[in-house]
Amino acid sequence: MAEPITETTTAALGIQAEDLCLWYGDFQALSNVSVKIKQGIITGLIGPSGCGKTTFLRCFNRVNERYGNVRTTGVMRVLGKNIYDDDVSLLELRKSVGMVFQRPNPLPISIYENVVFGLKAHSGDRLKRATLDQAAEEALREVFLWDQVKDQLKKKATGLQLEQQQKLCIARLLPLKPKVILMDEPCSALDAEGTEAIEELMASLREQYTIVIVTHNMAQARRGSDECIFMLLGRVVEHGKTVDIFLNPKEKDTENYVEGRYG
Repeated sequence: MAEPITETTTAALGIQAEDLCLWYGDFQALSNVSVKIKQGIITGLIGPSGCGKTTFLRCFNRVNERYGNVRTTGVMRVLGKNIYDDDVSLLELRKSVGMVFQRPNPLPISIYENVVFGLKAHSGDRLKRATLDQAAEEALREVFLWDQVKDQLKKKATGLQLEQQQKLCIARLLPLKPKVILMDEPCSALDAEGTEAIEELMASLREQYTIVIVTHNMAQARRGSDECIFMLLGRVVEHGKTVDIFLNPKEKDTENYVEGRYG
């Protein structure tokens, strides 16, 4: 059974799930998941393939509902608000909770238009060019891309290197001022140098955003997260500080996984 790591006030929580269950048709993918994820840190979701990590991650901004035949019960609070309440706007939710996918998915338009795409979509094209220019520069600086692309802003984003494309996808979220950034194996398509660059970027963003990352890379989880949640068969087995999960796990299943006995 997973146990809370400490008593945490609601104000200090980025995400809180209570008895969350999810079904794809007749298949139950998540079973009574309850966790408290703090603001301003990086939390890693780890566990073997098929254990429910990505499904759980997609609950945070209700992306699962795009796939149809999905039923969810329980409570999911993001920044204190149950996102399954009837008055929740999915558009506003996904502004606050941005997502980065396994493979970079820049739009086949210019670098500049990629960065300001969400801002223009949500503002109805009412923003002045100077405002968009400032937002683009700030976002690209925040992901350490500005100096590399400032003279190429009109070029297609799909021509960038994979690492740069993934940074651009993160930059695309930032003008919308998200509170939470979800990352689903963001380095799986990258080489070692690209992985290091994205991990350094995550570290630079950690205090400004609540970051949750799904990863199969145990070395990455160990060096890049503050806390880890270990999942198995759609359930949370253990949640704690990363150093404790890897060096002093409470559950035998956690120990077996982090030591590579299965997974």
